[in-house]
Amino acid sequence: MSIIDNLKWRYATKKFDRTKKLSEEKLSILKEAFNLTALSYGLQTLKMVVIEDKSKREDLVSLSFGQRQVADSSYLLVLCIQTEINDEDVDEHFNTIKSTRNTPDTILNPFKSELKSTINDMPNLKKVDWATKQAYIALGNLMTVCAVEKIDSCPMEGFMPKELDSALGLDKMGLNSVLLLPVGYRAEDDMFASFKKVRKSLSETIIEL
Repeated sequence: MSIIDNLKWRYATKKFDRTKKLSEEKLSILKEAFNLTALSYGLQTLKMVVIEDKSKREDLVSLSFGQRQVADSSYLLVLCIQTEINDEDVDEHFNTIKSTRNTPDTILNPFKSELKSTINDMPNLKKVDWATKQAYIALGNLMTVCAVEKIDSCPMEGFMPKELDSALGLDKMGLNSVLLLPVGYRAEDDMFASFKKVRKSLSETIIEL
């Protein structure tokens, strides 16, 4: 199938088949895809929490407004942002660049100083907004990869972040949950799978200048 056919096949899965489990190979692809997401400045201040434990996920259903996908999917992916973004993150990033590419400090240091200045000048609310936008980029990337790999998924904003963070201990890790992405395989009786995709025509959404 072409990438367009795969995207047409994808839908926000409402009911997962609880008997079908994602293989380790498929899960590894999603982990790699998350890690390879294009992010601002290449700075990786996101974390993806992978939850397999069914009982733990059952406890999260009530924090997700009763959405069963959280528990019935094969895995629950939780996209998180760091509560703090500072000079240490920049130093770590540039150290990785140096060790990976053998780039000399004379070239890296001006860019490192500029990035530190940019981040330090950001009010905390702007940092949160900036980091959250990166999480949405990661979500879009993961959903596309899921479609290509024939993995069903359902992006979720509807949950209680603070309560979920507390339940999973994410707050103690310096993380805030932003998005949920249950992944697995659609149930045969999920009626939404057969619905025609509803989209405007290209002439209404594309502007060519």
